[in-house]
Amino acid sequence: MNKLIPSADAAVADIPNEAIVMAGGFGLCGIPENLISALLRQGATNLTVISNNAGVDNFGLGRLLEAGRIRKLIGSYVGENKHLEELVLRGEIEMELNPQGTFAERIRAGGAGIPAFYTPTGAGTVVAEGKEVRQFDGRSYLLERALTADFALIKAWKGDRWGNLIYRKTARNFNPMMAAAAKITIAEVEEVVELGALDAEHIVTPGIYVDRVVKGEHYEKRIERRTARKR
Repeated sequence: MNKLIPSADAAVADIPNEAIVMAGGFGLCGIPENLISALLRQGATNLTVISNNAGVDNFGLGRLLEAGRIRKLIGSYVGENKHLEELVLRGEIEMELNPQGTFAERIRAGGAGIPAFYTPTGAGTVVAEGKEVRQFDGRSYLLERALTADFALIKAWKGDRWGNLIYRKTARNFNPMMAAAAKITIAEVEEVVELGALDAEHIVTPGIYVDRVVKGEHYEKRIERRTARKR
C-alpha cells in the first residue's frame, strides 16, 4: 500500500467544480500551502470551503478568493483578509460564521459520524436564528449540524506512505479533525519517512483516515501579523 502522490497538482487533479473542501490551518499556521496553490492552478470553481479563516490577501486561501473560485466560506474568523471582508459586505460571497468552539465541534462530530449536537454557545443571539432550541436543566441549547466535506486538504509535519501523520506544535490545529471528516483526505507533509519511523504512540492521524500523501515542495510559513514593541 502506497498513498504517496508525485505532486500536489496530481493530488488535487480530480477535485470538481462545486466541491465541498475543508482546509486546515489557523491564521496562516499549519495551512496546506502547496495543495492550495495546486488547486488554484487546477481551476475548480464555485467551491464551498470549510476553514477557520481564509488566509490573507495574496496568500493561502486568499488566493482562491481573489481568483473568484470560492462561492461559500464556512468558518469562524474573517481575520486579516480585507478582500474577504469586502466580498461579504458587497454580498459577492456567502459567509457562514460560527463560534470557534462550535466550528471545531461540528467538524469533530462529522468525523465521528454524529449528525448533530446541542450546545449552549450562541443561544439567545443571532447565532440561534433558524435553529432548533431546547431546554436542558433550565438552560437553552442550540442544535448544530455536523460538518463533512468531499475533500480535506490538510498539513502535517511528517508522514509515511501509509498515511500515518504527526503534526508540529500549533500547526496541528484543525488538521486532525478535518482528516476524519472528509470522503477523501489529501495530506501534504514536510517530510516523508519510512514505515516504522514514526513512534506509534505519537501518531495523531492514523493512515486509515488519509487517502493521499504528497511532500510539499516549498513553504513560506508566513506570519499573519507581526507585532513588536518599540525598542
